[in-house]
Amino acid sequence: MGLVGELRIRMPRLGTRKLYFLLEDKLRQLKVGRDKLFRILEANHLLIIPKKSYHITTDSHHRFRKHKNKVCTVKINRPEQVWVSDITYVGKRTNPSYLALITDAYSKKIVGFNVSNSLSVEGSLQAVSMALKSRSYQNESLIHHSDRGLQYCSNDYQALLSKNGIETSMTEKYDPYENAVAERINGILKQEFDIAKYDLNIKDKLRLIQEAIMIYNNERPHLSNYMLTPEMMHKQNNIEMKTYKSKKLNNEVIVQL
Repeated sequence: MGLVGELRIRMPRLGTRKLYFLLEDKLRQLKVGRDKLFRILEANHLLIIPKKSYHITTDSHHRFRKHKNKVCTVKINRPEQVWVSDITYVGKRTNPSYLALITDAYSKKIVGFNVSNSLSVEGSLQAVSMALKSRSYQNESLIHHSDRGLQYCSNDYQALLSKNGIETSMTEKYDPYENAVAERINGILKQEFDIAKYDLNIKDKLRLIQEAIMIYNNERPHLSNYMLTPEMMHKQNNIEMKTYKSKKLNNEVIVQL
């Protein structure tokens, strides 16, 4: 269990399939296949049980303009074609804090983020500003997709997107599958990296999240990237992005969950 323990130090709730992928060569020498690894983890109470939590961070009842969903029919085939944005709760009732994320839909790489004590527009502006500074494909067209939250519809946020030549797309139905990539990344950071588990001050919370995102981007194999890390996927555009059909939305969703 030492091999598993070493990986779980950096990725505390990494699932069995990804553990096997990262340890396959060493496990082969020990004559341990994926099914046997599953049984070993089960016997040692090391299987990961998914956790569910839900906090409302979207206020769509506001005076600002709401935009159409432009990505529901777009075939994504390269990095920085579509960015997805979301805000997730990472605090406690006595010490609330929020994480604003910008994720590349093709590579699943987190390209911008901000940790804040409030749901003000400033946190989302800081996240998208970070993403803009990190762009690798400056001359390519880009769509920004989000829910209809006040932060994304605000004049300041829309002005920043417009200034950088970025199109706006928003969810039109109250269905998480309309922003499936963003929802999935939120879940990975909270369920696998425990970023919301500890009651920390904002400085320490930022440090914890920075490390989690670095490991997520550079070390964690992603199923929808054919087990490439988000960083590896982001550096190429030859691999076809995995998608699936949503019966609820009657169209193709831009991520394989």
